[in-house]
Amino acid sequence: MTAPFVPTRPARRGAARPLVGVTTQTLHAIAGIPEGLPDSWVMNKRYVRAVQELGATPVLVPLFDDDVDTLRSLYERLDGLLIPGGVDMDPASYGEEILPETGRLDPARDRVELQLVRWAWEDGMPVLGLCRGAQVINVARGGSLWQDIPSQWRNPSGGETLMHDCYPTKGFARTHHAHEVALTPATRLHAAMPRPSVPVNSMHHQSVKRVGDGLVVSAVAPDGVVEAVEAAGRDERFVVGVQWHPEVFEVHDPYTRHLFRDFMGAAAGFAQAA
Repeated sequence: MTAPFVPTRPARRGAARPLVGVTTQTLHAIAGIPEGLPDSWVMNKRYVRAVQELGATPVLVPLFDDDVDTLRSLYERLDGLLIPGGVDMDPASYGEEILPETGRLDPARDRVELQLVRWAWEDGMPVLGLCRGAQVINVARGGSLWQDIPSQWRNPSGGETLMHDCYPTKGFARTHHAHEVALTPATRLHAAMPRPSVPVNSMHHQSVKRVGDGLVVSAVAPDGVVEAVEAAGRDERFVVGVQWHPEVFEVHDPYTRHLFRDFMGAAAGFAQAA
C-alpha cells in the first residue's frame, strides 16, 4: 500500500477558507478578440464561481512568466490550484513541431501553469485541471499531446472516432452531453463519481498522447481518447485533470459536485497542514 503523501512548504497562517489559485489567460490569445486592445489577463467567471460556491476563496493568478520570484511568492500563499480551459498548448513545451491544425497559443500561460503544477507536485498542493488544465498536468509531468484528434487519432478498436470539438461556435451548448467516458476503478475520479461511466460535454481537439510520469489514466472515451489523468495512488497527492468542462454542470450535477468538493477538501487539508 502506498504511504500517505506528506505535503511540505513554508509555514504560513491558517485560513478559515482555503485559497485556490485560478490561472488566467492572455486576452489577445482568445479567438475573436480585436487587435489593438491592451494586453490583459482574463478568465471565464464560471471557474471562479465554482471555487467560491463551494466555500473556498478564489485568487486570480497573473501570468508572471518573466518574474518567477513574484509568481513563487503568490504561489506560497495558495492552498490549491485550479487550471482552467483555454487555447492550445505550444507543442514546443512537449518537444514537438507545431502542426497546421494547432490553434491559437498563449506561451506565457504555458510557462506559468507548467511551473505552478511542477511546484505543486513537489509540495503536495492539490491541483484540479479542467480541459486544457488536464493537458497542462500531463505535460508538466513529461507527457505529450495529440495536437489534433480529427487528423491524428485512430480508434484502436477500428471503430469511428467521436466528435470531441463540440464547441459553441459550432452550434453546441456548453452543457451538451457529447458522449460517455468510462471511469477507471480505484481512482480518485471513480471515488468521486462511483459509476462505470458518466456523460460529459466535449470542447477540445487535443488530448493526452504519452501519459506523464506518476500519472494514471482515470477516464477514457468510447473511441479510446484519454479523458482524464490523475496522480497514481489514491493515498498520495490530489492531482486530477479531466478533459471535459465540469464547471458547467457543478450546480446541478451531484457527481461533478463531489469532484469539486473532494478538491476543496484536499485544499482545506493542505491549508491546515501548513
